[in-house]
Amino acid sequence: MNLIIGAFTIGLILSLLSLGMLISFRMIKFTDITVDGSITLGASLSAVLIMAGWSPWLAIAMAFLAGSMAGAITGILHTKFKIQEILAGILMMTALYSINLRIMGRSNIPLLDTKTVSEGTKNLLLQSAEGGKNILILGWPVPVSDLAFFITSLAFCIILAIVLTRFLLTHFGTALRATGNNPQMVRAQGVNNNTMVVFSLALSNGLVALSGALLAQYQGFADVQMGIGMMVWGLASIIIGEALVGKSGIGITITGAILGTILFRLLIAIALRWGLNPNDLKLVTALFVFVALVAPYFFKSFSKKFLRGSNHA
Repeated sequence: MNLIIGAFTIGLILSLLSLGMLISFRMIKFTDITVDGSITLGASLSAVLIMAGWSPWLAIAMAFLAGSMAGAITGILHTKFKIQEILAGILMMTALYSINLRIMGRSNIPLLDTKTVSEGTKNLLLQSAEGGKNILILGWPVPVSDLAFFITSLAFCIILAIVLTRFLLTHFGTALRATGNNPQMVRAQGVNNNTMVVFSLALSNGLVALSGALLAQYQGFADVQMGIGMMVWGLASIIIGEALVGKSGIGITITGAILGTILFRLLIAIALRWGLNPNDLKLVTALFVFVALVAPYFFKSFSKKFLRGSNHA
């Protein structure tokens, strides 16, 4: 049960990363590598502020603003200085590595015995547990702190998904989505598509940094290396989500990204439980993304050949 609760909690936290990448990769068609640096930025800034006595809620708010700033700079490098998308992201990601080290002062910050955003939920659960540190779920003891963070992450994720869906259905949100599909049409409607790109990347990396801040609080540490490969993780989650629910609408797409992240994390947790070497985790993730990218085309090609064979018969 602890494995399932932990996998679901991290899946919910990292779904914010997937939602951020959904905006950049799918909606405005921008290959943003800033993600690997902005998730660490959120974690490092949140950890430093919490250690300095800040409220964990204020800490994640500042992490969101810092991530938004990083994303906006990537957008400005691309739109104002005409730097290619990938190169602009690489430049910002490289700069963020040193910035994150400057913020933390060292490569790792432990968050032991510090308050988290789940503190209120934890206190309520402790009252219901009558002072015990575990709560029985289906006969299995689950630590109150883990269950509290799961409930908080679930509520946070649901609220954010609803707000993001409503926003993307507004006139401004529609213009944002149209920027990736048809920038000429957007300009014809009097909308500055460069401004839309900068805003979209700011929102995207703000969500990614928010994910990093929550992840640091849940895991109990922030590390300068924790962002390596997270872009691939988010991409895998989006692909799984699209395979699960399709892309028929904004709400469905957002729900799919969340469910895909949770499922992917659950699969990884099961693989680790069955003996997967943690050193091979990034390799397995890359292979999984490769299969997820190739499989739809393979099945589509196979279906066409099968239908042709049936018609000839």
